[in-house]
Amino acid sequence: MSIIVHGARKLDADGSVDDFWLAASADRITATGTGDGWRVVAAADPAAAVTDAAGRWLTPGFIDLHGHGGGGADFDHTADDIRTALAVHRAHGTTRSVLSLVTNPVDALATSLAVIADLAESDPLVLGSHLEGPFLADSHRGAHNPELLIEADAATIAELLAAARGTLRQVTIAPELPGGLDAVEAFVDAGVVVAIGHSAATFEQAQVAFDRGATLVTHAFNALPGIHHRRPGPLVAAFGDERVTLELILDGVHVRPEVAALAFTAAPGRIALISDAMAAAGSADGHYELGSLDVTVTHGVARLTDGGSIAGSTLTLDVALKNAVELVGLDPVVAVTALTLTPARVLGRDADLGLLAEGYAADAVLLDAAFAVDRVWANGAAL
Repeated sequence: MSIIVHGARKLDADGSVDDFWLAASADRITATGTGDGWRVVAAADPAAAVTDAAGRWLTPGFIDLHGHGGGGADFDHTADDIRTALAVHRAHGTTRSVLSLVTNPVDALATSLAVIADLAESDPLVLGSHLEGPFLADSHRGAHNPELLIEADAATIAELLAAARGTLRQVTIAPELPGGLDAVEAFVDAGVVVAIGHSAATFEQAQVAFDRGATLVTHAFNALPGIHHRRPGPLVAAFGDERVTLELILDGVHVRPEVAALAFTAAPGRIALISDAMAAAGSADGHYELGSLDVTVTHGVARLTDGGSIAGSTLTLDVALKNAVELVGLDPVVAVTALTLTPARVLGRDADLGLLAEGYAADAVLLDAAFAVDRVWANGAAL
């Protein structure tokens, strides 16, 4: 099936272009342009599905590096649960997803990794898995069960890597823990992106972790030391290191807009907006589980029932884009880059994901002037 979208206001990391069109065949964008050039393509392929964007925004598909579920379902359960959760996020423009797992017993994590590996083999929109635990600091555990946190060792790392069968894309580690730095190197050597997170690391410890191969910060400003004028902490270390990207949850709850603006200024081109969504995304307030912990969602804010720590979000990435522009005041090009090309670059996929350009994946989102999603295409097909 071929698709043609014309009359769009293109918005991607390369800028904004009016009266834009693209054509795609199979899973790739085959041509782009402005004006009426699309008519030539349509005449040569009369079976193509043609969409008139009528001046609406057209962006690349959103890429979520970090999310746990949606639609009442979690990513750490069955394949059917995962599909239910993904359907919510895909309807909101997320065309490619890394599926995040909270801390659980190692054997349970291995089982979940295997389920995701199976799904990734059949669904190219599933990019793989993310272990947000169990190698985390108890002092900054957030919504992770303290009884299940462990220190990294070679045997556990090998078990988890084997279970994922090459589909583990990201792991969050507190590098200051015993075995933490060796774990950073072991995962990096296996081709996994390592993030510092849920950590009490100092500025200096973070710098060492980055030198050992860590290239990401898990949900910056949350479950990490804050910035102090004499103890700058891991965030300042990340701001100053061009190798490092910082995740940011832009739901208006996890990070104030003014602080989000500071991050975009301090690390231009290195902020990746994530959902960190749990099961309540796209669902109702009420009681849920996140891993082995009970969560209560009130007015769309998820907190642990016992203790009140923030427990993920109910965010979708179209809302994150809207918040970036309207609450933070970002240029739309900067905002959409943080949802598309920047996360693609984190995963080493910026040669085929994250732009509306010839040869890139046929992933696109059509949005109205208020950034509400009208249409979504992924891998060359309408969702």
